[in-house]
Amino acid sequence: MELFRCDNPRMTTYTHISSDTATDGSQGEARDSAHIDITPGMLYYGNTVVLLSTTNPDGSTNIAPMSSTWALGNTIVLGMGLGSRTAENLMQRGEAVLNLAGPELWEQVERLGDMTGGERSQQQHGHGSIPVHDKFTAVGLTPERAALVGCDRVAECRLQIEVRVKHCEPDVDNGFVIAQTTVLRVHADPAIVVEGTSHVDPRVWKPLIYNFRHYHTLTSQMGESSITQTPTLV
Repeated sequence: MELFRCDNPRMTTYTHISSDTATDGSQGEARDSAHIDITPGMLYYGNTVVLLSTTNPDGSTNIAPMSSTWALGNTIVLGMGLGSRTAENLMQRGEAVLNLAGPELWEQVERLGDMTGGERSQQQHGHGSIPVHDKFTAVGLTPERAALVGCDRVAECRLQIEVRVKHCEPDVDNGFVIAQTTVLRVHADPAIVVEGTSHVDPRVWKPLIYNFRHYHTLTSQMGESSITQTPTLV
């Protein structure tokens, strides 16, 4: 039997994982599964594509595509490789803009993946990155001044989130950095907002999804959560 412990300032949870318990809860050997064990080269299992704006040392704006982000309340967590211009800017300046890309921007996103805002090529990125200082011009995007941070927003992105870094933890052994950020302001194209509210209209807003290194978007709605606060949409 394996014992797993999860520590929390307000709660300590113990979970017993027994090798003699079958998947149906009965004792004995586990039932045969239709699943197979695999070892994927990466786990981009369907995340929203973000063009992350950060401030370069000279005050200009760097933009880079990423999909390792998640939100909880007013906190957004970002994950990225160490050694990139984006990671350096984030750790030095402590601010950014998350520009959420729509499906119409997938080609610009892919082209940005071939570029680095640093002075030298970052071969470890896998794309054979090309040093480019003005990425906006290079891929045909438009800078738009932010309200509370120094870097520019991407005008073509219909949802933009200005954030400030609260905690940044580099993991040198694994070559990445995890940043916990706090949302300062959210900008939205009025066309994707339910009129008279601050609710994003899920019928209109369709983010670009990075699904195992392929670009997708959302299709039809399956249903809605019982705790949604978005007004009933007809």
